[in-house]
Amino acid sequence: MTIRLNPYIAFSGGDARAAMEFYHSVFGGTLVINTFGEFGAPDPSLADKVMHGMLETPAGLALMGADSPPGMEHTPGNNIAISLSGDDAGTLREWWARLSDGGSVSTPLEKQMWGDEFGTCRDRFGIEWMVNIGAPKP
Repeated sequence: MTIRLNPYIAFSGGDARAAMEFYHSVFGGTLVINTFGEFGAPDPSLADKVMHGMLETPAGLALMGADSPPGMEHTPGNNIAISLSGDDAGTLREWWARLSDGGSVSTPLEKQMWGDEFGTCRDRFGIEWMVNIGAPKP
């Protein structure tokens, strides 16, 4: 049996579709989006909002997201950080560049005291990302 940990991001203001499409453009893969309307939401204002979105990538990443329904508290960015780590420096640097574009960089992606390249940024949707590129092994 396989067990997988999937980050699940709640978005406000109907941003889920744009955010999930943005992550799809960064990471590639297959994106499936289901709306509240597809599942018979009685409130017409929810019909086009994302009830569940899932992105699965060729690299084995999975990311889920949805629009927060009315009445559900939403505080963007301060309750989740998504960490990308590995030794595929080219791919991780490309993802970093695309995620930080239009967002803000807290820690530039550069060599750290532990030997790896590491950086943190907040993307244009308010999600915090940590990228760690492992130092080459001797």
